[in-house]
Amino acid sequence: MKFQRYLTTTSLALLALVFVTCLVGCHRSEDAGPGGGFAVLGSSDCLPPTALLDQHGQKVSLADLKGKPILFDFIYTSCPGECLALTMRMKRIASALGPELGKQVRLVSITVDPEHDQPKQLLQYASDQGADLNGWLFLTGTPAQIDDVMRRFKLVRQRESDGSVDHVLEMFLVAPDGHALLQYMGDEISVQRAVADLNAAAAGKAVTSSEGTIQTVRY
Repeated sequence: MKFQRYLTTTSLALLALVFVTCLVGCHRSEDAGPGGGFAVLGSSDCLPPTALLDQHGQKVSLADLKGKPILFDFIYTSCPGECLALTMRMKRIASALGPELGKQVRLVSITVDPEHDQPKQLLQYASDQGADLNGWLFLTGTPAQIDDVMRRFKLVRQRESDGSVDHVLEMFLVAPDGHALLQYMGDEISVQRAVADLNAAAAGKAVTSSEGTIQTVRY
């Protein structure tokens, strides 16, 4: 009898779970699924009036980037592998965006090794990867500036015990108003989903996270 009661309770729990899942699924957009982003809640302004340097040595105020959605990642030029994979994924997204890159949306890669990565190193890295494209910025600054920007994404810049730079595998979709909407895993992000999310944000449409959370886009 105890075994039967256990089966009954378990069955009811499974039915309830399926029911709740169906309810959540009803609110998801057709684009929601594997490779999508997770909702970023309570984001601070990720685009403060901080002047960084791009790969061409030009000053870029992050606040001046407001007005268009941006896909951010964090890399460093001496990274042996993970950063190259992130950059290749971003390059595929850039290719899929086509002429919309620069006109409607932006890509931004920020170094997590500003002690080493100056504009010269960033330009060489971007050129080597075929990523020195209009609408795609590679940015550096002082260590304090980079730390402040990363804190706005709830990230911490740190090094391993051997002195090597710790990797950041997340990418972030930032709305035109400067607040983060979605966080993707860089090794799982779907190019198609990322492009769809960027284009939707550029059009002022809400984007939907993989969990079904609807994120309103603000300018």
